[in-house]
Amino acid sequence: MANKMTFKTDGSILFMEREFDAPRELVFEAYSTAEHLKHWWGPRGWVLSFCTVDFRPGGVWHYCMKCEDKNQGDFYGFESWGKAVYKEIAAPERIVYTDYFSDAEGNEAAGMPPSEIELTFEQLEGNRTKLISRARYESEAALKQVVEMGMQQGISETIDRLEEYLQTIR
Repeated sequence: MANKMTFKTDGSILFMEREFDAPRELVFEAYSTAEHLKHWWGPRGWVLSFCTVDFRPGGVWHYCMKCEDKNQGDFYGFESWGKAVYKEIAAPERIVYTDYFSDAEGNEAAGMPPSEIELTFEQLEGNRTKLISRARYESEAALKQVVEMGMQQGISETIDRLEEYLQTIR
């Protein structure tokens, strides 16, 4: 399927949408456990070398993406740590969390903008799902900072990997 992620910004908010040929419950579940996330989270050439998920309000998802693709030059071997703190979970419709860049101990990275993420999972006809992501940053400058780091390409590749993974577990 040639379905791609669409992006739109409005001030300090980045909106993203993507449709999947998979039931809403399955798409939601792919976001809720370390076992699922290990199969698809991260851009192409990156793996989750560390991932823990405490999927409940107040729980933490802590992970490390590591570049294993030698063709990515200076990124090869690079580790990128992240942490999400879940605020609201309404299965299978919605997940809200605060997303941070972090270190291996889970400390928030100084100078890197956090975002408030709201994921909405809409059931469509034909057992399809629309994922709507709203990422709110503290300012337009903070959003610009992550966009300039290549975040849109990374998210697009990550979501493509999710589509591929969903096809293997349907």
